[in-house]
Amino acid sequence: MAKKILDQTCTELVERVRDVIRLKHYSYRTEEAYLDWAKRYILFHDKRHPAEMGAPEIRAFLTYLATQRNVAASTQNQALSAILFLYREVLHQEIEPILLSSAKRPERLPTVLTRDEVLRVINLLTGAHKLMAQLLYGSGLRLMDCLRLRIQDIDFEYKTITVRDSKGEKDRVTPMPDAVLPDLRRQIERARLLHEEDLEAGFGEVYLPDALEIKYPNAARELIWQYLFPAPRRSLDPRSGKERRHHLDASGLQRAVKAAARKAGIQKRVSCHTFRHSFATHLLQNGYDIRTIQELLGHKDLRTTMVYTHVLQRGGMAVKSPLDD
Repeated sequence: MAKKILDQTCTELVERVRDVIRLKHYSYRTEEAYLDWAKRYILFHDKRHPAEMGAPEIRAFLTYLATQRNVAASTQNQALSAILFLYREVLHQEIEPILLSSAKRPERLPTVLTRDEVLRVINLLTGAHKLMAQLLYGSGLRLMDCLRLRIQDIDFEYKTITVRDSKGEKDRVTPMPDAVLPDLRRQIERARLLHEEDLEAGFGEVYLPDALEIKYPNAARELIWQYLFPAPRRSLDPRSGKERRHHLDASGLQRAVKAAARKAGIQKRVSCHTFRHSFATHLLQNGYDIRTIQELLGHKDLRTTMVYTHVLQRGGMAVKSPLDD
């Protein structure tokens, strides 16, 4: 009986975590991750209530992740952030930061493709996947930046793309490559036709952040708010339960890029983010100012952008090997 009560209490706690996350307008991906870590933390300690635990139990869980599960430092840090959110924002208990420490992430230089390699990969892609890869490289977008683009974010007059509410909840403007203009127009037309079909079928609403949905109650059915890269089928929104057309799933492009890189014979670890790394590095090679590149990438800290100057210095800090004399 006691165990059942404890199970019910923990379930209610997880629901409270969900409510606080939505109150703070965190993304759905963050919501899923934080809820998962809260459940795993509770299960690891045999369903003990977190209020009865503290820094020693958190440290034990993180140690388990590092030593038994061999998770990456970034994953371990995400788990720590989720658990601290549970304590601070839901249970209103402060955990002394001196008792816990984040895992040190390894300092690795990003993988960068040459211009020829970029084109070889892109030219092996087709349809929407090709256009998205062109935007990742040509505009320096993150994968989710690209997938979440709305039709109104494309400005053909100024040849710019507005990236809204990106990482760090900050908007930015980045250039639109001339090479993709015709394909972008065709993609918008395809999105328009799909939207008209949805409206005729009695649907046509798209997800909007809560504040916008309240401020503009009719905006969700307008064409300008529709995703630039809509999914082929409608699906149920996990938060509202409404049937809507979401954007394309990230996994499709990720698989396509990896397959194209293998087919192109590129002996590097290539992912969608590699295009963004290549964008920044090639701009530096072309003589653009590091501050300009920082703005285009949307980095808060210049030190994050400075990693690309180190990429350019690979090969022994531009020192000539004595073997070549």
